[in-house]
Amino acid sequence: MIRTILRSSGALLKHSGRGVVGVWTPAQQRWASSLPMNTVVLFVPQQEAWVVERMGRFHRILDPGLNFLIPVLDRIRYVQSLKEIVIDVPEQSAVSLDNVTLQIDGVLYLRILDPFKASYGVEDPEYAVTQLAQTTMRSELGKLTLDKVFRERETLNTNIVHSINQASDDWGIRCLRYEIKDIHVPQRVKDSMQLQVEAERKKRATVLESEGSREAAINVAEGRKQAQILASEAEKAEQINQAAGEANAVLAKAEAKAKAIRVIADALAQGTGGAAASYNVAEQYVAAFSNLAKQSNTVLLPTNTGDISSMVTQAMSIYGSLSKTPELPAASPSPSSTVAPSVEDSAPQAAPQPPAQ
Repeated sequence: MIRTILRSSGALLKHSGRGVVGVWTPAQQRWASSLPMNTVVLFVPQQEAWVVERMGRFHRILDPGLNFLIPVLDRIRYVQSLKEIVIDVPEQSAVSLDNVTLQIDGVLYLRILDPFKASYGVEDPEYAVTQLAQTTMRSELGKLTLDKVFRERETLNTNIVHSINQASDDWGIRCLRYEIKDIHVPQRVKDSMQLQVEAERKKRATVLESEGSREAAINVAEGRKQAQILASEAEKAEQINQAAGEANAVLAKAEAKAKAIRVIADALAQGTGGAAASYNVAEQYVAAFSNLAKQSNTVLLPTNTGDISSMVTQAMSIYGSLSKTPELPAASPSPSSTVAPSVEDSAPQAAPQPPAQ
């Protein structure tokens, strides 16, 4: 007897497609499932919930697997699928914040969490969620401009899911996500958008070109500035080096002159120093006559130009008077420093006559 019942119930389930025979109804856009018969012994498929009523009142929800029901009294009233359901939201028109009419469609992903609420909370849960998604989509699109619709699609999807979940909690349905498939814009708006894109690209190209020219000018100016700074620093270093060289040259000349004066002083201090001094003065006197009238056509000559002996005697008398000057007691004698002679000592033996032009 039990074997016969099991065979009959299996045949019925096989004939009925395990209790779920889908018929697509475009008006409601949902799957209307035919209900399995009460065969006392029932096998509920996985991820399905069979709502059982006893004498017209909710009794229980059958779990997946083997279940037993009382004939006549128990009746399977609703069959709910616990899998994730995908619903294609049909294309509809919506007006954006800047009064642009858009044609938009989407895909809705939902799941039944509470079979009892899904059965008794709403007449057709999937159809209700579809209509709610359409109205929510139009409402959210009315808050955004056309540019933001394309930039903030993810934010728009999130807002639609949040709005649907607030209303579908009492239906035992949870909206997992909503995705916008296509957004159709009128042709005139497309042309305007294309012109805007081209203008934006031209503007960007012009700005980039101007920024390039600006950077080039700045680089050239910076290069010139650095070149001038380096040139001035080089000139400054050159002047410093030249000044240091001149100072060293002056010091070297002074030291050489001081050394020469010491040597002359030592030579004059010897016995034959007077003769050597006379010879040096005579030699310089003769050399001076060789340079006469070479640098200027105006020449001042003494009256006794040809008397070399008198000139040498006069120079030697001046030297003798300078050498007889007493030394200062406070300072040590220095061969390079001399004291000015008195008027009487410095007077020459034979005063020179006024020069003739």
